[in-house]
Amino acid sequence: MAIIKPFKAVRPTKDKVTFVSSRSYEEYASKELEATLKFNPFSFLHIINPGYKFSKEVSGNQRFQMVRNRYLEFQKDNVLLKEPQESIYVYQIEKKQFKCCGFFCTTSVQDYRNDVIKKHEDTLSQREELFADYLKTVEFNAEPVLMTFKENVEIAKIIANETKKKPEYLFTTPDKTTHTLWVVSDTTSIKKLQDEFKDIHSLYIADGHHRSASSNLLAKKTEECNPKHTGTEAYNFFMSYLIPESEIRVYEFNRMVKDLNGLSKAEFLIKLDAFFRIEKKGDLPYRPTKKHHFSMYLDGVYYSLFLRKKVCQFTDVLSELDTQILYKIVLEPILGISDLRTDKRIRYGHGKHNAVRMKAEIDQGKFKVGFGLVPLKINEIKAIADAGSVMPPKSTYIEPKLRSGLVIYEF
Repeated sequence: MAIIKPFKAVRPTKDKVTFVSSRSYEEYASKELEATLKFNPFSFLHIINPGYKFSKEVSGNQRFQMVRNRYLEFQKDNVLLKEPQESIYVYQIEKKQFKCCGFFCTTSVQDYRNDVIKKHEDTLSQREELFADYLKTVEFNAEPVLMTFKENVEIAKIIANETKKKPEYLFTTPDKTTHTLWVVSDTTSIKKLQDEFKDIHSLYIADGHHRSASSNLLAKKTEECNPKHTGTEAYNFFMSYLIPESEIRVYEFNRMVKDLNGLSKAEFLIKLDAFFRIEKKGDLPYRPTKKHHFSMYLDGVYYSLFLRKKVCQFTDVLSELDTQILYKIVLEPILGISDLRTDKRIRYGHGKHNAVRMKAEIDQGKFKVGFGLVPLKINEIKAIADAGSVMPPKSTYIEPKLRSGLVIYEF
């Protein structure tokens, strides 16, 4: 049984939502970020980059407090307003070749602890602590955790009925994505949705493992300091965007390595030959086509690498993942990369144009070799989560990517 709850969101006014909501901070190139901060005073980026107002870089607790100050200023200036009653927020994203529709709600840290909310990635305790401290100071969450759930006909009907109504927001961003949001305050509709989720036994985190872990950590710390803790306080919940699993899009991360770990090209290929059937494919971008099939770009030539049968012993769902196979038989033993998170010899890329970018960077001498993989399927991700296992870093790039400052949860 998964617990979902409505909440009183803080949202941009209808006339300013296009200007307020932003992509995730990390997605902005430095010049684009500077231009946005300079020419758009309503951007949510001003809240999360509060030092810009004083032309100063700020960090740590000082930054956290200034984020809180900018947030309160946006409310005082009526750029952000609080919803008068608890609601859920149906949200549709539509762009070329991609459309999804889910809803914002809050989910339970108790479900997170009890493995109703399932994870497939490891988190770093240092980042958990840092973000928990951030949340404690700013007292709001503007970036939801993206979760997916098994298809449910009744849930689909409820959402479809809401999307027939007049939306609260309807706007298009410069990347040609159309965003539509409906506010659902009707208690009957909310109750129906909550009742349906009583039969949903698992929610799967698609994106936001550190956000959910930090929310859980903050709840633990706050509970310990609250002798009147009941479990119903706002800090026991965190904002999530729930979407049917069929509407999630999973893309691959490619890998680029700076050197061959002291091996010559011939020695490296011979070592690979023990595990793969290798075919030259020429100098045009080449992509793998199926599971256990990899592409490789080395010294101006693309190669096809088909995993040889019986060279790997698949003992569990993790051992069958292509990202794990590449790590265990190539990256770690041959190229000497043991820590995929911190080793500076490896870099990751994603996106439909990444094969071209990877080729360009290797041709320029920035990297020596690159590997392409096929995207994982949602069932593989769920199987890892159900097994209580974790995937190698950068195994998946998942859409939708949600905007900051569109819907905000206070606690």
